[in-house]
Amino acid sequence: MLTLDLSALDFSKGNGLVTVVVQDDATDVVLMVAHADHEALERTLATGEMHFRSRTRGLWHKGATSGNTQHVVSLMPDCDGDAVLARVRPAGPACHTGATSCFGITEKQHDVLHELDTVIAQRAAAPSEVENTSYTRRLLANRNLRLKKLGEEAAELVLACADDDRTRGVEEAADLVYHTLVALRALGAGLADVEDALSRRQR
Repeated sequence: MLTLDLSALDFSKGNGLVTVVVQDDATDVVLMVAHADHEALERTLATGEMHFRSRTRGLWHKGATSGNTQHVVSLMPDCDGDAVLARVRPAGPACHTGATSCFGITEKQHDVLHELDTVIAQRAAAPSEVENTSYTRRLLANRNLRLKKLGEEAAELVLACADDDRTRGVEEAADLVYHTLVALRALGAGLADVEDALSRRQR
């Protein structure tokens, strides 16, 4: 259950606001820095998705328009009570430029699977007119096509393994991973959920 003792926070230092540092729970990448007041954090706790307070936008729900919401894993105050670390599972890029992070991401900070999952999430949130120009969008919009391709890729991987064909096996595995992530996104899930499931099995 998501918890944060709001009474322990010092909103007075920031004229009613505390600084919120948002970090990707899967990759540890710092995604953005924003501010929140008591009401924004109450909404965050109530909905499980990040809400902030801006002088220009007022109370705002991250991703309400773009679809790039941030599902909250944990909220932790700093030692002075005037800042909060929010660890999240992002549904898409954090930055208005379309970048994963407002601070830029280096290759070492972000691995290819998370990058792929982020791109698929972006495609899922894209306007409907993009559908005909994106293979991912076509898969997301067509359940039968999505399941057909998933089954085909799984079968092709089985055949490659049966033939002891390493090169083809790697390529087919890559295809299967992509189609699996698309199928999961259609269910409202993503790579972070798979990581959580694997983590629970290690306990």
